[in-house]
Amino acid sequence: MTRDQLLGTLETDATSDTASRIVELAVTWLERAHTGEGAVSSLTTPADVAARFDEPLPVEGHELDYVVGRLRDDVLRDANRLSHPMYMGHQVSAPLPIAAWTDALASAMNNGMAVMEMSPTMTHVEQRVIRWMCDLAGLGPSSGGTFTSGGTEATLTALLAARARLRPDSWEQGLGTGAPVVVCGEHAHYAVSRAVGIIGVGVRQVVTVPSDAYRMNANALPGVLSRLTDEGRPVMAVVATSGHTATGSFDDLTRIADACESHGIWLHVDGAHGASALLSTQHRHRLRGLERADSLAWDPHKMMLMPLAAGMLLVRDEQRLERAFAQQAPYLFHATDDEPSYDMGTRSLLCSRRADALKVWVALQRYGQSGIGGFYDYLVELTVGLHQRLAAHPRFVPLHEPETNILCFRYIGGGELSDEELDVLNRELRERYNGSGEGWITTTNLDGRRVLRVTIINPRTTEAHLDRLVAGMEVVGRALEGVG
Repeated sequence: MTRDQLLGTLETDATSDTASRIVELAVTWLERAHTGEGAVSSLTTPADVAARFDEPLPVEGHELDYVVGRLRDDVLRDANRLSHPMYMGHQVSAPLPIAAWTDALASAMNNGMAVMEMSPTMTHVEQRVIRWMCDLAGLGPSSGGTFTSGGTEATLTALLAARARLRPDSWEQGLGTGAPVVVCGEHAHYAVSRAVGIIGVGVRQVVTVPSDAYRMNANALPGVLSRLTDEGRPVMAVVATSGHTATGSFDDLTRIADACESHGIWLHVDGAHGASALLSTQHRHRLRGLERADSLAWDPHKMMLMPLAAGMLLVRDEQRLERAFAQQAPYLFHATDDEPSYDMGTRSLLCSRRADALKVWVALQRYGQSGIGGFYDYLVELTVGLHQRLAAHPRFVPLHEPETNILCFRYIGGGELSDEELDVLNRELRERYNGSGEGWITTTNLDGRRVLRVTIINPRTTEAHLDRLVAGMEVVGRALEGVG
């Protein structure tokens, strides 16, 4: 293309006609998912999908019709349909449409979030959303935070702040000898050990507390902390979990906070999944004691039903977060003693960061706290209903009472198979069920056994879909057993 042709294409692509071609794909995608028609996931082999994209880099651009056709026929056709009511898989939401459309607006604006001069309105949107969430968590007037890419980045940033409090010179000097330890439950998310490794503490310095009913045994924590003190091993932070990945269980934050306060230890709460219970009048009690935490990881792209990515880190003392990044960048940050800085880059791991807070702000404007909380309540209610169905079914056993929208269970068949044989059967059951396109669930290991796992995270799912799930899994299970 000539320069004039390139500019002409640029202006054409900026029109509503072109935008409508792309947006219509998304609208059709959501409308079709809502009906529950078609397969939940791809029935095409990975090799065949890969072959579809086995092509050289385009030297010249294509016409719009070609590009739209490729999106429709090659990308969307075999993508996982998270908005399908039979999707009950990983902790990735069927996003609220209003938030998805706003995501496109944020991309069009492309206001970077490192400094206010690049994001004169978005900066205040993010700070207001952070303020709302800090207030919901009860963290107090000195609290603050930042948006992140998700819970992993949020936990990493929180541990950097905890490191700065324990070892104020660690940014310049490193940790040297005698690295501190980080304490967490045995079912904590892998983000904890990943963060510990990244910041140079070392994964061997992770000390785990045994579990009680798939949550940290809060009664055992004081003994663990006393033992570490006696051994002369400083504790950088204790990481509690609100909404464990495997089971959705909530740690006892009150007792954990008691132990941390008695030892003067930073308490970080991984609430990536469960912190959204703060929006619910029915379930916020599960976070009792959260107001005593030093930091909180929270993922709106889970139970607030935001499109990826939208994570947050909240801290009880905002200054602690800024001290975690003791760097100077005079070409960006221009704070003075006379005028406070609104720049967000001084408290964030990332510099190039999009305005993900905008979609959260819009969703709250549209639905309010009660609306988002209502979705949370409904999804938990469905999960309780699934638990009841499985408990009454002779061929399934639920493995825990659901505290949120996650449930683990096991297919036991007619009772003739050993635990080892059931491990194989449950794994194959999930693979065959998902491969049928009828629905989509996950598996995990619990107490050394392979189990089935469901996350109900789509408001379009109904009780009728739960019946369809149980019936469909039974059909596959019976086929694997070789019984009618």
